[in-house]
Amino acid sequence: MSVRGAVARILRPLVRAAEGQYRPGPYYLPVTGGWLSSTAGSIWNWWQCGYDPIGASSQSALVEACVSAYAQTIAMCPGDHWRLNDKGGRTRVTTSALSRVLRYPNEYQTISDFLLNLVRYLFLTGNAYALALRNDRYEVSELHLMDSNYSLPMLGAGGEVFYRLGGNQVIQRQIPGPLVVPQRDVLHVRLHTTQRTYPWPIMGESPLVAALPDIAASLAITNQQIQFYQNMARPSAVLSTDQVLDKDQVQFLRDRWEEQVKGLGSGGTPILTAGLKVQPWAIGGRDAQVAEMLKLTEQHIALAFRIPLQILGLGSAPYGSTEVLMQGWVAQGLGFALNHLEEAFGFLFDLKGQPDEYVEFSTKVLLRSNLKDRIESLTRGVQGGVYSPNEAREEEGLDAVDHGDEPRVQQQVVPLSAAGAIPAAPGPHAPPSAPAVPLAPEKPQAPKDYSDDVKREVRRLTDAAYRAGRRFN
Repeated sequence: MSVRGAVARILRPLVRAAEGQYRPGPYYLPVTGGWLSSTAGSIWNWWQCGYDPIGASSQSALVEACVSAYAQTIAMCPGDHWRLNDKGGRTRVTTSALSRVLRYPNEYQTISDFLLNLVRYLFLTGNAYALALRNDRYEVSELHLMDSNYSLPMLGAGGEVFYRLGGNQVIQRQIPGPLVVPQRDVLHVRLHTTQRTYPWPIMGESPLVAALPDIAASLAITNQQIQFYQNMARPSAVLSTDQVLDKDQVQFLRDRWEEQVKGLGSGGTPILTAGLKVQPWAIGGRDAQVAEMLKLTEQHIALAFRIPLQILGLGSAPYGSTEVLMQGWVAQGLGFALNHLEEAFGFLFDLKGQPDEYVEFSTKVLLRSNLKDRIESLTRGVQGGVYSPNEAREEEGLDAVDHGDEPRVQQQVVPLSAAGAIPAAPGPHAPPSAPAVPLAPEKPQAPKDYSDDVKREVRRLTDAAYRAGRRFN
């Protein structure tokens, strides 16, 4: 069997081996939580041999951060019961049993407390359970969170599904004895199922299974560093001398040195004589790679939980805005977790599903601290005709104003079907022309004198006759 296959069995909720039969580890501890390795589990007095259980989250800060990121974020998101209306939109239902449970799940928990622990159980164990109690009208009136380590599904002879629930001391006082209820009275949220979990496909599996090798490596690196800083792995400095010292002298010098630099005498001023020299123990290049290896294991754990490193404060490349960061996470792991939880509530309350009737946990509260992005989004929604001014004001908790119930758009925004019927805009008006200037009246012309022309013509004829007479003479 491969190492991954062996590690994946640590969260097996039901042992199918016969009583007394050997079962190879790792071994899951349902009461205290965590698991034992194969080596530790093979020794009956493992606690006396220096072995400790490996915790799921208490011993890994990054796993705790990943689980808390999901649990705390989902606990912030308010849930509502929505129903499709006659206009094609949706209407918030405020009088149903589901809407009341989404506000007050029981008498001793708020909805934030309920969702916080429900999601925490979901990601640590792969399953989350809640007992549904009904009123006289057979409506679900209360939801009581159960401990996933004490709860599991069971199959009847005909394939019916029942649940054995436990771990809630309030319910144990109200309903004494073993608690076995049918599936219709249990809110069961589970992650992906595999053939390693029984009964399949009803039992879910935590993403911790895929991250266990990295968790173990991270714990090993952390323990090694703790031993190093406690001066158990190697000395911080070395005293050297050219003189030959016997055993008693060496021990005396060691004791005198530690009196000045360790424990209550830390920070003292040791005085060296007889040629003693202090040589600090430098950290080698291999030790400098420990931090890189630890960073790599943290990235693998965050990858298994599908959380951006920036959410955990580990990423080096920042996002442009809080909205972009949250949208990236919603598109990955958080969106699936919210939808998975919504479908589980819808299955318990027998809803029709989207778009007719469904549950929705709003992610708008994730931008509560980012006023700039929130206002810009509402402004564009109002200008684009998606929201009316009063709807946008309601998102910010402001009172409605007069004439603000109707969405509005700019005048040039028209449907394509009406574009042809719009008359062409008239051209620009030409300025009036200047008045015509009246022409001056023409003066009467005097009769033309042709006397000079006659005289020239007579002179020309006379000269021509004179020349002709002389030619004949």
